Amino acid sequence: MMNLLEYVLKKGAEAKLIAISAPTKDQVSVNNCFEKVFQHEADNTKAICKIVKMSFEEEDWASWNFMQWFVKDQIEEENLAISLLGKIKMAGGEKATSNALYELNKDLQTNPDDANLPQDVTTADS
Repeated sequence: MMNLLEYVLKKGAEAKLIAISAPTKDQVSVNNCFEKVFQHEADNTKAICKIVKMSFEEEDWASWNFMQWFVKDQIEEENLAISLLGKIKMAGGEKATSNALYELNKDLQTNPDDANLPQDVTTADS
């Protein structure tokens, strides 16, 4: 967010910051929480794509180019969220036991926090 804010200010525009709503308290399970995490990332992607489309339509190539980092980052974020959600579903999803979630947590501690981008994966990597 700070990169975006700095870019807007350097371009001489005014930035308006608004508070992000607190998460709702209706999470019923770990699975439900990660479904919401994935939806949040999908919503972020839509917002970023809207800015990219607008910069393209206005032929603002500097902004279009600047936003490409966010596009790539969102691919990583969505991939990570869907990967974690898939692991939670394998652990039992809504009915995951405490033991399954404990094992999943131990497994996640040994894994890197990043996800592979589709364009970076080759058949040799799979």
